[in-house]
Amino acid sequence: MLGRARAALRQKYFDTFRRTCLADDGRDILASALGEGWLGPPPFPPALLGSSPYGFLGQAGPPGPEPSAIFITARFRTGSTLLWNIFRHVDACTAYYEPLNERRWFDPSVRGAWVDSTHAGIQDYWREYEGLSGLGAHYREAWTRRRLYMNETSADLDLKAYVDVLLARARGVPVLQFNRVDFRLPWLRANYPRARLIHLYRNPRDQWCSSLARPEATPRDLTIDQFRPYDRFFLCPWAEELKRHFPFLDPARGEVAYRVFYYVWKLSYCFGVAYSHHSLAYESLMEDPRAEVAKLISLVEIPSYDEDRLLALIRPRPSGRWERYADAAWFERHEAACEETLRAFWERPTMVADRR
Repeated sequence: MLGRARAALRQKYFDTFRRTCLADDGRDILASALGEGWLGPPPFPPALLGSSPYGFLGQAGPPGPEPSAIFITARFRTGSTLLWNIFRHVDACTAYYEPLNERRWFDPSVRGAWVDSTHAGIQDYWREYEGLSGLGAHYREAWTRRRLYMNETSADLDLKAYVDVLLARARGVPVLQFNRVDFRLPWLRANYPRARLIHLYRNPRDQWCSSLARPEATPRDLTIDQFRPYDRFFLCPWAEELKRHFPFLDPARGEVAYRVFYYVWKLSYCFGVAYSHHSLAYESLMEDPRAEVAKLISLVEIPSYDEDRLLALIRPRPSGRWERYADAAWFERHEAACEETLRAFWERPTMVADRR
């Protein structure tokens, strides 16, 4: 009997230790205890780094069997809300908006009623979460800023349980539109092999200007440490967290804010191309919505949809806003410097990691 009690105690200790390791800050606790600093470059297809800074399109291999879910991955200010709204209007789907958002859509006491005025035609983000208050048992606000990179062998019991509940409670095909899984795509592919991954991207120059409240009033050569008062979409905390994998993002380096933005944009783009089944340019959706919507629906194997209903949601917007922010030479100079750093990083990662 004493042996059983000891075994139960050992198991309880093990379970507590395991959950600590998998909790929001458990990895940081262990890293501190072990003296962990730079974690080395994640495995990554170097050939993608030699692609054109914009316009390169690739695939991550053919889709598998009939999809069990659709995951959308995109950066902030790329048109991801529009893409989510398109699937929201497909009767065969249940489309969840930004499941990792800090507003906790499943909790009426937290989410509030505010809707971004730039999201045309959107009345709410949370309708699909009604009745899912039990998600609070698994949700972790730290997902918005910690462990932003997860590989195939990473473990997070709460994140897995949270996504599983959303999939199980969906009517029809579940669609999850994420803005925070760019560097967690290896984990998603490993844990949900039958899901289709859709990657949406946008011209980085226009995306940068869209992320600023008033581009014309934002100094162009702000360094990342000076950028915090202008940071509406978490560039600074993302750089702080991801520097352990990509040391050139370290705010202490004093890089121009647009360079840090471009680093994250390019890395996100490459991860999207490498791990998703389909990459879609926002500009292509604006220029030829009929063809792009048809291609998208065909890929995810939705049997029927109201084409006119979906196309009515798309309101073309002009591109090239960046030209009023800075000339092409300014952008090209910063982007070229970033591309050189990225190439050097995968060729000689320790040298780049040590560079200050």
